[in-house]
Amino acid sequence: MLAELARQDQIAHDLANAATPGYKPDRLAQRSFGDLLLTRGGTPIGSLSLGVGIAEARTDMTPSPLRETGDPLDVGLVGEGFLSVRTPAGVAYTRDGQLSVDSAGHLVTSAGFPLLDRDGSPIAVASAGDVQIASDGTVTSAGKTAGRLAVVSLTGAQRLGDGLYAGTAGETPVGGALRQGQLEASGVNAASAMVEMMVSLRAFEANQRVVRAIDETLGRGINGLGGQGGS
Repeated sequence: MLAELARQDQIAHDLANAATPGYKPDRLAQRSFGDLLLTRGGTPIGSLSLGVGIAEARTDMTPSPLRETGDPLDVGLVGEGFLSVRTPAGVAYTRDGQLSVDSAGHLVTSAGFPLLDRDGSPIAVASAGDVQIASDGTVTSAGKTAGRLAVVSLTGAQRLGDGLYAGTAGETPVGGALRQGQLEASGVNAASAMVEMMVSLRAFEANQRVVRAIDETLGRGINGLGGQGGS
């Protein structure tokens, strides 16, 4: 039952991000606690399952299709790769290309973190209205090159929140590209997630009925023994 509650929390979090650009859904892997051998007078009579628990949470990093937005400050990643951003805790990585320009003229993410170029510096532009982003990440503003977005591969990705990930950065993935005016869709299939939620709910209710039945059986046994003791 605890494993199914954790599964429902994970599915609910995914559903809440079904429209979040670049969001990657999680998958929970369960493991069995094994079986307990039951005996009577030294003779095996069967086994009792000790249930399951959550072994680990895995993030599905499969790239999602891009969708047109027409906003010049939106950029979608084709194939593998992550944009590098600077956070108060250090460099992090994201696939959410919903950008804007802050008061200092820097390109920032929707959470307000500056995008970094290949030298690890923020990218400053003249204004939000004249930004051009080439497929290789080169950013041009007012006819001048402002920088080149750092797109890296990432191993051991760990979710940080706000669409950010930590991990070990590597070289730019082969075959990747950027598309201005597009955003990567969320990796959540809302219909499939709802079906999975219903399956998890039914599994939880089935286990709940088993526990209730065991409680009732034990209650009747205790009452029966109490009645025999009284007579």
